[in-house]
Amino acid sequence: MADEAAARTDFADLVRRRMGELKIGFRAVAERAVDPSAPSDGPLWTKGTLENLVNGKSIKAPGPAQLSALGAALEVPLRLLQDAAAAQWFGMETITVQGSEGDLETRLLVRRYQAMSPEDRRRLQIIAETYDPS
Repeated sequence: MADEAAARTDFADLVRRRMGELKIGFRAVAERAVDPSAPSDGPLWTKGTLENLVNGKSIKAPGPAQLSALGAALEVPLRLLQDAAAAQWFGMETITVQGSEGDLETRLLVRRYQAMSPEDRRRLQIIAETYDPS
C-alpha cells in the first residue's frame, strides 16, 4: 500500500493547479493558510513544506486543521482536498453514490477502485444504495 500511495500525486497536483489559477506563490499560500475555525493558531503551512509537496518530495500527510487552512488559502472546498489527500497518502479513491431516491448522496473511500471490474463497481454501488443501518 505504501508504494501504491507514494506513486500518487493527487494532492500535490491540486495544490499546484490552484496556485497557478490564483497566480500566487508558495509564500502567499503559506501566509493565507489559516484554519478559519481557529484563526488565532496562525498559518499552518510553511513555504518550505509547500515547496516540498509540489516538487514531489515526501511530506507528512496533513491533518484536518491543515486541510481546512489550505482550503481557505487556495479557495478550494475542503472535500476536494480530503479526497485528494486520501488518494495521495492512502491510495483510496472517493466515489459518490446517489441513493435510489436520487436525493441521498453517499461518499465511499475505496481502495483500488480503478482496478475493479465494472461488475464489481456496480455491486459496490448497489450495496451503498441499499444499506440501511437502522
